[in-house]
Amino acid sequence: MNIFKQFAMLVLLLITSSIIAQKAPTFKKGEDPKPTNKKWELVKEMSDEFNGKKLNNKKWQSSGQDWIGRAPGLFLPENVKVADGYLKITTTKMPKTIVKKGREYTHGGGYVGSREGMTYGYYECEMKANKTFMSSTFWLYNNREDGEGCDKRTTELDIQEAVGQITGDDYEDLKKFKNHMNYNTHSRGVEAGCNVKKDIVGGKALADSNVYDEFHVFGVWWKSKDEVLFFLDGKFVAKVTPPADFNLPMYLRMVVETYNWNPVPADGGMTGTKEDRTTLYNWVRSWKLVD
Repeated sequence: MNIFKQFAMLVLLLITSSIIAQKAPTFKKGEDPKPTNKKWELVKEMSDEFNGKKLNNKKWQSSGQDWIGRAPGLFLPENVKVADGYLKITTTKMPKTIVKKGREYTHGGGYVGSREGMTYGYYECEMKANKTFMSSTFWLYNNREDGEGCDKRTTELDIQEAVGQITGDDYEDLKKFKNHMNYNTHSRGVEAGCNVKKDIVGGKALADSNVYDEFHVFGVWWKSKDEVLFFLDGKFVAKVTPPADFNLPMYLRMVVETYNWNPVPADGGMTGTKEDRTTLYNWVRSWKLVD
């Protein structure tokens, strides 16, 4: 077989493998919760294999959508790259402090958000966290201003929040951000006079390794307004009833930011290699159930 035919067969194999890999979400045997009369269908507008050379601006944006980041971490579009088959968000220390909206920013993170929103479905990503004090996250968030009346409120579905270096005081509790799937459902920003509960309901699931040592698959089945099921590496870990109705469209978020409970360390926290300082997303996939 000549070299051209070998190359052509390799390309065909890779394309076929990619298509096969996307027939359904990532589940271990016996873990797929779909009804027998339904199948999973990929939502292309909120899915990406990140095999290109730049971020697909038709699907995603990286400016923060009016959110510049929690001080001292500023969202910098230049920290977001697509290369080598990954979405890469790199943490940085800025050469000088920047003041925006009355707050001081010393570090750079990154933000990628979907342009399309959806309600019930299955959302998953394969992610390897960075090793710094800054976060590696995958979550869903609604646009409060889209709502009217008592639907003008905020719902947030955290699928994974991780931190590589713990600098906060409560180390024994916070260290779970290094080797667990940390998930939450939030209800807040409720208009006065509305009978909508404000609270946080979630939990943690132990991973097989530190989340920065290797890739893990973090998934959620947003089944209904009052039922959310979380999956880690294709295995069911917990079912959560959100504090209020989860029935508003939400948008995907892949964000590297700072937390006030995990402050900047004395050395600035950026002493590792660029690889150590980078969160990698191998892919992100969104699914809906169809007949």
